[in-house]
Amino acid sequence: MSEQPQRWTQATVYPDMWVNPDDDPRNTDGASPDGERPTLVEYLHDYRHTLLMKCDGLNPEQLARRSVPPSTMSLLGLVRHLAEVERDWRSWIVSDSAAEPLYGPHDADFDGAVGEQAVVDEAFAALRNEQTKTDAVIAEHRDLGERVGESGKAIREIMVHRIEEYARHCGHADLLRECVDGRVGQ
Repeated sequence: MSEQPQRWTQATVYPDMWVNPDDDPRNTDGASPDGERPTLVEYLHDYRHTLLMKCDGLNPEQLARRSVPPSTMSLLGLVRHLAEVERDWRSWIVSDSAAEPLYGPHDADFDGAVGEQAVVDEAFAALRNEQTKTDAVIAEHRDLGERVGESGKAIREIMVHRIEEYARHCGHADLLRECVDGRVGQ
């Protein structure tokens, strides 16, 4: 990349934030949820929302831009990848739910992330669909210590792994977005 975008943010309160605290849809009134499951669900929700915020306002070409060569990672690739792993997590719970990959063999989720509106629309729809299905399967298991699937993973472990996956990729999304248009923030 020969041209570096100028860093910017919409926030006026803190210069390293994405938006001002009063405008942040992830913020609550300061009260944390009661209990382990609601806490895990809230963290997952917030990281999912962070990813969407990092993609907001970009056109298909920008979403598909591979900003850190030689990596094939892009914001659109992350969306496709997370749809793929949501599907995979369901197979950890219900052994017979394993389905064919959404996008094909190894790295097809990133390789096929091209700057076309139809690809973008499909990726975000697939992400919402896979999240909804995985959330529904997990909701059927009220005991976070319950061991499920062939590997005997605890529901708690799957929930924490999901949070970790989104958190890690939100870190990637921070850097990818900054490379695309210079926007910075949490």
